[in-house]
Amino acid sequence: MNAKRCVGSAPRRNIRGITMVESLVALVVTSVGMLGIAGLYVTGIKAGRSALLRTQAVNLASDMADRIRANRRAVMAYDMDTYGDAPEDQGCIGAACTSAELAEDDLARWVEAIEATLPGRPLATANVEVDDEAPPAANRYEVSVTWHEAGEENASTYTLMVEL
Repeated sequence: MNAKRCVGSAPRRNIRGITMVESLVALVVTSVGMLGIAGLYVTGIKAGRSALLRTQAVNLASDMADRIRANRRAVMAYDMDTYGDAPEDQGCIGAACTSAELAEDDLARWVEAIEATLPGRPLATANVEVDDEAPPAANRYEVSVTWHEAGEENASTYTLMVEL
């Protein structure tokens, strides 16, 4: 019996494995995919850090709002403009202090916490302003925290309005 060959068909060869070109193409495709994943990873880390700093700023501003609410007698003593450069620690922990001394002590400890917690060039800043135009029944305070994030040109600020 004669084996007939189909016209136009090539002889069969045993093909094993992959060629060098195929492996290089697979390597390039994998590398491009990994670069994309690395970019997303860096963006995710940056967003996570930004969210953490914003959360810390919110917590610090809320902390000062709670301190103001707890010491209602020191209305104007929480205005940071009255302390010049920075309020001083009055040592009010475990000691008897006036409302104004407690307010200055609260501000000094709050500024220290902000400088220790939030990044900045050279330091993160904190400010509390008292609204003089508020009616006598309600005092308004503007508590703001400003910090610089790594790689960002502009500063980030969180402001909390407190009305008593």
